[in-house]
Amino acid sequence: MQMPRTRRFGGWSQAGIAFLAMSALACSSGTELTRVNSQLTDIQVELLKLQKSSPTKDGVAAIETSVGTSVQTLLQSNADLRLELRQLVSKVDRLEGKLESTNFRLTQLSQQIAAANQELQAVRSATEAAQERASATPAAPLNPTDPREVYDTAYNDYLQGNYDLAILAFRRYIEAFPATDLTDNATYWIGECFYSQGKFRKAIEQFDEVLASFSDSDRIPSTLLKKGYAYLELGQRGPGIVQLQSVSCEHAGTDEAHLALQRLAQMGIDVDC
Repeated sequence: MQMPRTRRFGGWSQAGIAFLAMSALACSSGTELTRVNSQLTDIQVELLKLQKSSPTKDGVAAIETSVGTSVQTLLQSNADLRLELRQLVSKVDRLEGKLESTNFRLTQLSQQIAAANQELQAVRSATEAAQERASATPAAPLNPTDPREVYDTAYNDYLQGNYDLAILAFRRYIEAFPATDLTDNATYWIGECFYSQGKFRKAIEQFDEVLASFSDSDRIPSTLLKKGYAYLELGQRGPGIVQLQSVSCEHAGTDEAHLALQRLAQMGIDVDC
């Protein structure tokens, strides 16, 4: 048979307390009994306080559960923080790699730009030197009675890229021989000189002079073609197309017409003459 459990309070059992009370009653009388009763009352008060302040088994279990949950949450938060930290470190590493690659490319580009600037400066210096020599060197003496010699000299300057000298010589030819078989050619090559110099507006004006003064010249197809190219270089698409269409339709079968058709095809334009 199971014995009834004895409840304990702060190290005292109910049986012990009862025994203490009986012993006190048996051994004491009078004032001594009063004193013992007072002590017993104090003990009972202390027991009540202990009952109120001492946690129960369920309360302790609840506290342990709460503490365990808090610890588990803290551990999980710590694990999440470590994972986020690793991810952040990985991102930083990738960014550093990209930054290093970008810096390397920028360094290469800077070197290429520096090299290109040096080459450009060299070309400019050579061009300026050539222009200074051309302006300082007097024109070679020509036989004004031989139109072919004057024309060939101007044309050779054009072929060598001495465009300013070529323009000067061609104009000298036109002034000296305004009505020869090469006058229309001289007028045309002045336009080519301007075109080669990138002076497209002046080239167009010169080509217009060819069209106006030498309408029967065999240079008309070339004049229309290069005039169309000059308009396109200036970004004037409409006038450029008109000139190229004129070449392809009015001078079909010529090399200039073939070139005009190729350029129009590249621009996505079909020609229906």
